[in-house]
Amino acid sequence: WNYTAPTEFIFIGFTNYLPLQIILFLLFLVIYILTLVGNTGVIILVNIDPNLQTPMYYFLSNLSFLDISYSTAITPKMLANFLASKNISLYGCALQMYFFACFADAECLILAAMAFDRYAAICKPLMYSTLMSKKVCVSFIVLAYFSGSMTSLVHVSLTFRLPLCRSNVINHFFCDIPPLLVLSCANTSLNKMLLFALCGFIQTSTFVIIVISYFCILVTVLNIKSPGGRSKTFSTCASHLVAVALFYGTLLFMYLRPTTKYYPETDKVVAVFYTVIFPMLNPFIYSLRNKDVKNAFQKMLDRISPNQ
Repeated sequence: WNYTAPTEFIFIGFTNYLPLQIILFLLFLVIYILTLVGNTGVIILVNIDPNLQTPMYYFLSNLSFLDISYSTAITPKMLANFLASKNISLYGCALQMYFFACFADAECLILAAMAFDRYAAICKPLMYSTLMSKKVCVSFIVLAYFSGSMTSLVHVSLTFRLPLCRSNVINHFFCDIPPLLVLSCANTSLNKMLLFALCGFIQTSTFVIIVISYFCILVTVLNIKSPGGRSKTFSTCASHLVAVALFYGTLLFMYLRPTTKYYPETDKVVAVFYTVIFPMLNPFIYSLRNKDVKNAFQKMLDRISPNQ
């Protein structure tokens, strides 16, 4: 083909109505600031408080880092698009897609590791130190980042080798895979198959690990005779269950549907949830009902303001 690749893409975004653009800019700016402050706070607390030097909080600090990372891959550019031109360069688009896919896939694996940690703590307490040794925890993290980087590299390579000749206008607010495949005038069946297969494998396998872990936890908890003991044991898992339900619910909806079921306007609303809102919610989900995090935060405040 006598084909010239576009040098830039233009986002349609949410709206062209200026007053609404300003309102959305301010709303998402506040959400992004809360995301940075909340997740950075979790990382600092985990690293300075000795009581939080456990596998569960080690995973939580990495989860916060991922939330900051993939939110930052998307939100600043989205905010700029509300006030300036809605364009992004070809290489900028590829990088945005790569980092978002990498960090989102890594988050799935870390959520699974957190579920396994709860399983080991509740169902195998005598073997916990062996099952969740420092070497095992580091291996989980390395596997998460390596898997995320490899799968995202496959998606980006296959997407940007396509002739994107239908248009350079992306009906989305960031460079996601499905909206870009729509722009290609070549056969995208391989891309769609790999999108379904790779995302399906990572999301489904980690989701199955989480379900099995919590099924074993539920069985163990139900065998505890004391109602107070059951409540206290299961409360340690409640935050993680909420985070899993929110994150996987949106991801499974987005990437494990038939390729004919993509609806741009609906997808944009769903995408806002897992790219912008969910990273902000994580610190609140894990801290509001967590006494260890609350105590660590109070101790940090006491150190900052000892006279109060």
